[in-house]
Amino acid sequence: MNRRTFIGSLAGGLPAAPLAVEAQQVGKGPRIALVLSNTPVADITGPNPTEPLVRVFLEAMRELGWIDGQNITIERMTAEGQPDRYARLAQELLNLKLNLMVVAGSGLTQAIMQATTTIPIVSAGAFGDAVVEAGVKSVARPGGNLTGLTVFSIGTIFGKRLELLKEAVPGISRVAHLGNSFLPGPNTVAAARALKLTLVPVLIATPEGLQTGFATIERARVDALFVADTATFFWAYRGRVVEFAAKQRLPASYPFDRYVAAGGLMSYGINYKDIFRRSATYVDKILKGANPGDLPIEQPSTLELAINLKTAKALGLTIPPSLLQRADQVIESPGVTCRSPVAKTNSWVKSG
Repeated sequence: MNRRTFIGSLAGGLPAAPLAVEAQQVGKGPRIALVLSNTPVADITGPNPTEPLVRVFLEAMRELGWIDGQNITIERMTAEGQPDRYARLAQELLNLKLNLMVVAGSGLTQAIMQATTTIPIVSAGAFGDAVVEAGVKSVARPGGNLTGLTVFSIGTIFGKRLELLKEAVPGISRVAHLGNSFLPGPNTVAAARALKLTLVPVLIATPEGLQTGFATIERARVDALFVADTATFFWAYRGRVVEFAAKQRLPASYPFDRYVAAGGLMSYGINYKDIFRRSATYVDKILKGANPGDLPIEQPSTLELAINLKTAKALGLTIPPSLLQRADQVIESPGVTCRSPVAKTNSWVKSG
């Protein structure tokens, strides 16, 4: 099957260049799009994409009988962590004559909801309050063209993340709070105070500001790093963030396990692989005739703790056994990840 490849580029590319990757000629069966906010183009291309979330989705679709290029066409598209691309990406999606879209990311989901009220949209992890703000009538019975999986703001568990970081590294007192536009919220500040931690806010608004932000952290002489989930581009640049923490020998807490897989010390947050896997079940139901407005929006009810023991050793840390016993993932060496025998699997609850 003929494919047209991505011909756009990062800022500075041709204004009219499409943002689609692996966009296919219309073939047999339905045509859908898998649309991501932050993932680099190179990670979602080809028959075996390096992005695990894309692989999980494609595998789940195959298990349900939908095989890309045979009985379904699955476009793969990304905004590469550039919010100013959202409106243009939404317009291109409308031009593709799609049967359905699976969309990851709150801002991108809102932009696409504004662009169409007719094409079914399956949310793959947007914040619940974001889709309500964009027009969902009820998360229990959406009533419009969007359904799927939403998440609560990870900011609501920042206090727990600080507690786990303090448990892993009891001697810390000054922690750099790395975000993009929001200072630590009142709950986070209260948790830090209770743990006798001083938060040092460092705001980085764009990828170009990473180096300046890193320099600010160096001058602040902090003991640890806490990476917030508010910056969309952090996901795409997680390698640089993890590398900086390693170079400065800073124990760090991250919002997602992908940072830990890249060499970060620890994370506590939502299992997005599970979200993408479950998104495929929504696609299957809608393609078989279900009305998205009748399918309840769901949220994960469990969170996962991941710890990288190789990184801990490099930092000269001994992770308390009690903390390791509670971990869902323990990375002992590159490519070797152990799942806890009592690791939680996501249970799902209807939002609202």
